[in-house]
Amino acid sequence: MNSAVTSDRAPRPVGAYPHARRVGDFLFLSGVGPRVPGTNEIPGNRYDDHGNVIEYDIVAQTLSVFNNVRTILEEAGARWEDIVDVTVFLTNMRRDFATFNKLWAEHFHGVNACRTTIEVGALPTPIAVELKVIAYVGSR
Repeated sequence: MNSAVTSDRAPRPVGAYPHARRVGDFLFLSGVGPRVPGTNEIPGNRYDDHGNVIEYDIVAQTLSVFNNVRTILEEAGARWEDIVDVTVFLTNMRRDFATFNKLWAEHFHGVNACRTTIEVGALPTPIAVELKVIAYVGSR
C-alpha cells in the first residue's frame, strides 16, 4: 500500500505535499505545526503593529501540534499509540525544551516513541515548534 493522506480537519500544508503518506505498514506525516484548522491562527502568538511576533506561548503551540498530529493520524486510520518515532523542531531550545519535555511526558506516557529534538533558526510560518512523525500501522 502506498497512498497520500489529506484531511480537511487539519491545517492546510504550507506547500505542495500531503499531510501524510502511507507506505506499506508505516505512516509518514509531513511536518506538523500548531496552526488552527480553518483559520491558520497560531495559538499563543502576539504580534506588534508590523505583524512581527513579539511573544509566543510554547504550551499553547505544543498542545495544538499534538492535536493536529492526532487528527492526521485518525484521518489515516492510525492512533496516537501507533507513533514510533518523532523529530521535534524547536526555534528556542534553551527557553522551550524543559516545557516541551514536560508536555511530552504527559501526552506520550506509555507510547514509548523514539524522539530527536533539534533547534532550528526558523520554521516556514511564525511558529516555535513542529513535529515530524512516523507511525507503524501494520496491516490496518
